[in-house]
Amino acid sequence: MEALTQIVGDLNSIVWGVPMLILILGVGLYLTFGLKLLTIIKIPFGFDLLWKGRIPGDDKGISPFNALMTSLAATIGTGNIAGVATAIFLGGPGAVFWMWMTALVGMATKYAEAVLAVRFRETDERGKQVVGPMYYIQNGLGAKWKWLAICFALFAGIAGFGIGNMVQANSIANALNVNFAIPEWVTGLALVLLVGAVLLGGIERISTVAGKLVPFMAVAYIAAATLVLLINVAEIPAAIGLIFTHAFTPTAATGGFAGAAVWAAIRFGVARGVFSNEAGLGSAPIAHAAASTKGPVSQGLVAMLGTFIDTIIVCSFTALAIIASGAWTSGETGAALTSHAFDLALPGVGGYIIAVSLTIFAFTTILGWSYYCERSLQYLFGVKIIMPFRAVWSVAALVGATLKLSFVWLLADTLNALMALPNLVALALLSPIVFKITKEFFDSRGKSENNPF
Repeated sequence: MEALTQIVGDLNSIVWGVPMLILILGVGLYLTFGLKLLTIIKIPFGFDLLWKGRIPGDDKGISPFNALMTSLAATIGTGNIAGVATAIFLGGPGAVFWMWMTALVGMATKYAEAVLAVRFRETDERGKQVVGPMYYIQNGLGAKWKWLAICFALFAGIAGFGIGNMVQANSIANALNVNFAIPEWVTGLALVLLVGAVLLGGIERISTVAGKLVPFMAVAYIAAATLVLLINVAEIPAAIGLIFTHAFTPTAATGGFAGAAVWAAIRFGVARGVFSNEAGLGSAPIAHAAASTKGPVSQGLVAMLGTFIDTIIVCSFTALAIIASGAWTSGETGAALTSHAFDLALPGVGGYIIAVSLTIFAFTTILGWSYYCERSLQYLFGVKIIMPFRAVWSVAALVGATLKLSFVWLLADTLNALMALPNLVALALLSPIVFKITKEFFDSRGKSENNPF
């Protein structure tokens, strides 16, 4: 087992190395400027489309709002609490700046993913829409590229069981055990029942649950983080200064912080940013293309909001709470660092707030990723795989809650990078289609003042 772990660890360092970071940022920058900064300029329009983008009377798909909530259910998770803290622990405050930069270019990546997913989606034998990168790779690039679509579906189908299910269940079980003394197996059984009950209803029930739970949990967490920041309000300007200063200069060792070079800030800021918002992985368009939307561009504008909300808003609150409170020099890392920051401001209750937030975040991540994996495996094996998959997915939560998962986490992280490779290649090759569809959309809007879409 140690030998296998070493092999996967070596592969992980390669696939998440410099070439991958350059590819993620490079494709994002290319799409951002190819779209003439549209994904930044049109953020207000994207929010407007959340409630206006659905086709009236179409009940075959979910609403654009619920599609975004399903996507956010998968992205707002442990990355927003533990991932941000890990980036700061390894790369210093400057890592936050590079998380922001990754998010800004990642908005264009997420936009392009959703545009292509809607443009090339199909309908299966049940009358349900089947969507995702595997379809825009196969249908957009042609049959000779089907091998690349199969690679994406295979990597996504396997990776989800790790990073989208078992490691999330493990985080929930650990948080509830440490803070409330609830046995891990009890948490695991509860997750099996809750996840199974939601999954039986398919994407419609997943999106409905996400549409109610995600806004509540995001607002509640931001409210708690705001309270922490108000208590440390005098330190916020200095915290922001540290973020920008250490993005370009090394962070000296101080307290329990060992110091970090600028490269560490860039590397861990970009890697944890992608882990949090999933821009470029190809997961989110699977949810967005299931929406009943007026067109590819409309849903693309909604999709890009997921990256903005996840990283620019939610992750920023976590980062500022950690830095402004001074907790970043404590030597803690991961969720323990975020918990420590909240405890410093809210003694006796801060840790419980993080435990509850982490539980809800991780639970919705399990729901969101279940849909991604289901669609990926359906592409490979057909509709017959759906019900067996849902049963195995539910039981996997019990396994994750009760086992040590360091190897599973490492393997899933590696497979996540392997998911991104075929997706990013496809986005680059299909970018002329994205640019063309986008131009036609806004040209038609300019000719008709009465057309809100």
